[in-house]
Amino acid sequence: MTPRTLRRMAPASLLAVTALTVSTLPADATAPVERAIPAAAKAKGKALQQLDVPLVFGHRGASGYRPEHTLAAYELAIRMGADFIEPDLVSTKDGVLVTRHENEISGTTDVADHPEFASRRTTKTIDGASITGWFTEDFTLAELKTLRAEERLPQVRPGNTRYDGRFEIPTLVEVLRLVQTWEKRLGTKIGVSPETKHPTYFDSIGLSLEEPLVATLERFGLDRRKSNAVIQSFEVSNLKDLDQLIDTPLVQLTGASGGPFDLKAQGTTYAQIVSAQGLEQVSRYADWVGPEKSQVLPRNAAGATTTPSALVRDAHRAGLRVTVYTVRDENQFLPVNFRVGVDPVAKGDVRGEIVQLLDAGVDGFFADFPDSGVDARDSWLR
Repeated sequence: MTPRTLRRMAPASLLAVTALTVSTLPADATAPVERAIPAAAKAKGKALQQLDVPLVFGHRGASGYRPEHTLAAYELAIRMGADFIEPDLVSTKDGVLVTRHENEISGTTDVADHPEFASRRTTKTIDGASITGWFTEDFTLAELKTLRAEERLPQVRPGNTRYDGRFEIPTLVEVLRLVQTWEKRLGTKIGVSPETKHPTYFDSIGLSLEEPLVATLERFGLDRRKSNAVIQSFEVSNLKDLDQLIDTPLVQLTGASGGPFDLKAQGTTYAQIVSAQGLEQVSRYADWVGPEKSQVLPRNAAGATTTPSALVRDAHRAGLRVTVYTVRDENQFLPVNFRVGVDPVAKGDVRGEIVQLLDAGVDGFFADFPDSGVDARDSWLR
């Protein structure tokens, strides 16, 4: 394996950082660990081996500790040693890319508490589903900035509700500026993994996501194949478009069921996409595949993990790297063989699940609790 060229903390020092809790992590804490950004050149016709240092992606930031998709969540993920942070992207009415998991924001902001916006509550069809609420595309950026983020899973993560009302909805530009600040502070590189949400829908209303994303990445020097960035999407067509527009590596996300909305009329399923033949097709426009974790570690009828599937092997043979989603510490999100006790919101053996995923050969994983991910990854390396 090729040794990494960036600095890396000694194991004891690394564990000292990743073991810190939110309440004890000081405001000026830093995590000067190596940021293991892989070479991103497409390896057409060349089988890959697992990355020597698999990557930890801070899922929506450190969303286990702060309301998701806030600058506070992204910053904490960086301080905890995440190699990448993940901003999901939707558009405002005036065409600005902001970070929300969905364009419907009643569950992640205090918009319902703003009487001035009561009339904007509406019902729309998004990717074939009827959804009622408030939508980012009906607000200008200035209007969205009057809202504040709220915890999306208050019953699961009640401790995060203490931050409700404190943080704005950030723009992609603000996220990238935050990354630049912390790169200077830590003296190392931090990856960014934006995901385009509902790109076909946004195209249909004249608010295409791809062009402003490309322009923003170019502005920050993240438009090259060896950039510290990867772009994700559950759809296919927009990734193929992006492959023509930008050299930044691309990730084809897949789900355990269903298929990409843009190919629904063709009957294309994610199961077909992660077949050996499907992955060969993906490698023509993307550099990574991002499956749901059960596609790599299938579960039996009882909900326990079983023998790894062929997905990682087939992806590597096709020249694709593999990053899985989403690793979460709470029992209810873990396979039954890694749960501890019966309380669904109690912490389970997330390290055990991560080790099994790494043993299966994945090149990275998305984690709501980046400190747990970094600790498990580095323990596995040792």
